[in-house]
Amino acid sequence: MNLKDHIREVPDFPKPGILFYDISTLLAHPDAWQVAMGRLAKAIAPRAPDVLAGIESRRFLVAAPLALKLGLGFVMVRKKGKLPGKTVRHEYDLEYGTDVVEIQEGAIEPGQRVVILDDLLATGGTLNAANELVTKVGGNVVGAACLIELTFLKGRERATIPVDSLVAYDS
Repeated sequence: MNLKDHIREVPDFPKPGILFYDISTLLAHPDAWQVAMGRLAKAIAPRAPDVLAGIESRRFLVAAPLALKLGLGFVMVRKKGKLPGKTVRHEYDLEYGTDVVEIQEGAIEPGQRVVILDDLLATGGTLNAANELVTKVGGNVVGAACLIELTFLKGRERATIPVDSLVAYDS
């Protein structure tokens, strides 16, 4: 199955000149979604993770069902102020300013093998920030996986961990 057939391209969203790859059409197609989860599971399994980490919101849609499929735990990496209780934070640079990601204290045990899940790999900034945060709390990040990779933005080249992707767009 070609998963690109189930990913809608939305021109000029969220602003003019941007081509948005919308996974909601993939999520709505049960066979395609099942195939995507199966392919991600096959890619991730050799890394033998103990837990999967999903980054803020859309990535939860990928990480949580995949963790369930693989019999693993799921941990959320969120924007500042979105998690209850004590958190550990990591500030990272954006093109124009900074942003912060957080994880709950104790969510990952020292030495646990972690794979970070993303819906889309673009420049790799958020993925690298999540990697640094998980490493900061003692996790052993063994890789990352995403549904979509925008190869022309070279996020894989900036990543310091192995990355698996299901679908690549060159422009």
